Amino acid sequence: MSTPFYVSPQQAMADRAEYARKGIARGRSLVVLQYADGIVFVGENPSRALHKFSEIYDRIGFAAAGKYNEYENLRIGGVRYADLRGYTYDRDDVTARGLANVYAQTLGTIFSSAGEKPYEVELVVAEVGATPDGDQIYRLPHDGSIVDEHGSVAVGGNAEQISTFLDQQHREGMSLAEALKLAVQALSRDTNGGEREIPAERLEVAVLDRERPQARKFKRVVGRQLARLLEADGAASTPTDAPSDTDDSDTGASGSGESGKGGTSPDKDSDK
Repeated sequence: MSTPFYVSPQQAMADRAEYARKGIARGRSLVVLQYADGIVFVGENPSRALHKFSEIYDRIGFAAAGKYNEYENLRIGGVRYADLRGYTYDRDDVTARGLANVYAQTLGTIFSSAGEKPYEVELVVAEVGATPDGDQIYRLPHDGSIVDEHGSVAVGGNAEQISTFLDQQHREGMSLAEALKLAVQALSRDTNGGEREIPAERLEVAVLDRERPQARKFKRVVGRQLARLLEADGAASTPTDAPSDTDDSDTGASGSGESGKGGTSPDKDSDK
């Protein structure tokens, strides 16, 4: 009778973590930044139909890097949680902190389960407040831990280098144009310290704008509006409710069933 091969729990967890990190590293990075009037999401994504960023609820946005089918399942689960809680209690009871806790439990359970592989995903859940002090940004790595971020956060393949750059350059009170340009500059940096050009048509940009009169604060920035922001001198930003090339038809959660919620078409990492 052969002796079963033994792997210590510490080594098994280390191997699972390394597996998940390698999967996440194959995806393109994205950044989430606070600016004067809200929170902006910026990522490189050549697809116009499949999005990296989504609306979860009125003031809550979702971003993810890694394996598409896995974080799409998490996004849908988050929409269901927000919809049910908002309908059962009150819309104000749906918060980014509560959603992050739900995601943390799910990711932690999967990561520690020997019966399935860990999810190759890293999530960002953000909520825009009535003032900048009320903004909340949570990063959730593959193991289900929660990191409370302030100012800026990067996830994906080159996240560490991008985060270092953002920590040095980001400041409070930036306009949307300034924050967008900083995000693009950070994403353009390669591992050798050089920079490459990312054209506007390869960028996906969305904002949680506290100044929007609508209850839903999530809006995509596309087309001519995005081009104007990238060309702006940084002294003033184009309002996020300025006319754009597409209608603001992002089907986020609004209390009328999941088919009318969840923000967007399924996301996709081009490297997957």
